[in-house]
Amino acid sequence: MQGDYIISSLLSACLLERGGEIGGEDCVKMHDVIRDMALWITCELEASENNFFVKTGVQLLEEPDVKAWEDAKRMSVMKNKIEVLKETPKLPNLRTLFLSNNNLKVISDGFFQFIPHLTVLDLSENCYLRALPKGSSQLVSLECIDLSWTGISELPMELNSLTKLKMLDLSYMSDLENIPQYLVSSFSKLQIFRLWFKRLLLQNKDYPNEDNVLNEGNEKLVEELRDMTWLILAPNLRNLDIKGCYEMEAILSEEKLGEIAGVIGISYPKPFLKLETLDLRHLPKLKSIHRDALPFPCLKHILIKYCEELKKLPLNSDSAKGNLLSIKGSKDWWARVEWENEVTRDAFLPSFKL
Repeated sequence: MQGDYIISSLLSACLLERGGEIGGEDCVKMHDVIRDMALWITCELEASENNFFVKTGVQLLEEPDVKAWEDAKRMSVMKNKIEVLKETPKLPNLRTLFLSNNNLKVISDGFFQFIPHLTVLDLSENCYLRALPKGSSQLVSLECIDLSWTGISELPMELNSLTKLKMLDLSYMSDLENIPQYLVSSFSKLQIFRLWFKRLLLQNKDYPNEDNVLNEGNEKLVEELRDMTWLILAPNLRNLDIKGCYEMEAILSEEKLGEIAGVIGISYPKPFLKLETLDLRHLPKLKSIHRDALPFPCLKHILIKYCEELKKLPLNSDSAKGNLLSIKGSKDWWARVEWENEVTRDAFLPSFKL
């Protein structure tokens, strides 16, 4: 992936440093001196246009005066103590907005109404934020949204207007109780999808409606929780990361694939043709990714941890041909993997890494 190459180049040039692991994922960080220099150079080059507004970690208690950032293209007020965003700003140029790691509790319904070109929104690490504002559906140019570590309890169906969305991060949202059916599958350009739950089946009295895919009381929806078959309608998916879904039995259910074909009126497309990374962890009931072997023409990384019932990978001797595929997992799990034949086993034996 181009992003991996850029990160590796910056690490080699000592412009980034390794930051250890967070949530089992490798992280990088930028030294304060490098960051300050980068901001200084950027601001000097574009001082006349006011393209950047950065007030990171300066103990802000409320949102800055709109006049100070009304012309900005990139804005970061992360790592402050802002609790409320109450304005209805008109920001025709804003492309990137970092609001992570604040004390956000409320975002006014009008806050996102006049930000037509916003492409990246980071609301992560705002654990007191319980709901997205109604105006979120106006962010029709949005490509990346990070809601991880927030207290948001439901995703409104109106988000299906975000048709350009490429990255959706729902990691560590332990209060999430309502995801409308087929919302995620309406993001046809989705490339990166991250999902993590502490619990999957909920005693859910606040969201009893039958359109909630997290509703325990509806048999059909409980089945929905046991698979992710609707991802078949996200053909551009490149990174799939699923953790802590303790009732999930299959990623793509054979039965559900037939249902989807009936709904859309055509045979479902070959899944995961653009997938590059598959990360499955803490799925104790997972038995299947897909019934048949898949070509995986772009697949580079598979990581399987704590998926004790998963004994077969959807691979044959023609899968991932020409790729330098890496498969990571425990020795015990690898020893239990069942292969289509010895040729397939021998083909992927060099790919395994601890």
